[in-house]
Amino acid sequence: MSTTRVRPARGYRRVSPLLVVWLTAVWVALWGTLTAANVLTGIVLAVLLLTLLPLSPARDRLAFRPWGLVRFVVLFAVDLVVSSLRVAWQALWPGRLPRSSVVGVELATRSDVLLTLIVLALNVMPGSIVIEIRRDGPTTLYIHALGADTPAAVAAARRAVVRLEARAVGAFGTRAERTRSARTPGGGP
Repeated sequence: MSTTRVRPARGYRRVSPLLVVWLTAVWVALWGTLTAANVLTGIVLAVLLLTLLPLSPARDRLAFRPWGLVRFVVLFAVDLVVSSLRVAWQALWPGRLPRSSVVGVELATRSDVLLTLIVLALNVMPGSIVIEIRRDGPTTLYIHALGADTPAAVAAARRAVVRLEARAVGAFGTRAERTRSARTPGGGP
């Protein structure tokens, strides 16, 4: 009698029950009614989806700091209002066309998730949009900043991005990200 080990099929990954619950809740919300058929269908579809299209494992670890998140959200809302007023003022200024610059800012963070959060926040903010991300060497964002037509205004746009990064790292960054962000002053080309 020979003993052989049975190995799981190649590519087998365990399906996360929490993800199944989440996808089922989304399915039921899309249908708009809580019925046994919708819940059962949602569970089957979630398991099928997670089995056929598995998610890659997350490389980045995030920490959640509630006070940091509150600070990020409140100051981001203030930044939204200020930048909206600034863009409205530039648009309504009679006889003067607003000038702009492309500003490069080096980021201290190396996390893909934090980089995504920072880029999304910058793209939502009126008057700025990320036009390029360089990942060779230190991560550098190139943003189109409306109204940055003097060296002082360019420096202010650069400082605003560095402050946004610091707030994002303060809300979700690991201890290593926080120390790296504190040591790196930002800036860039």
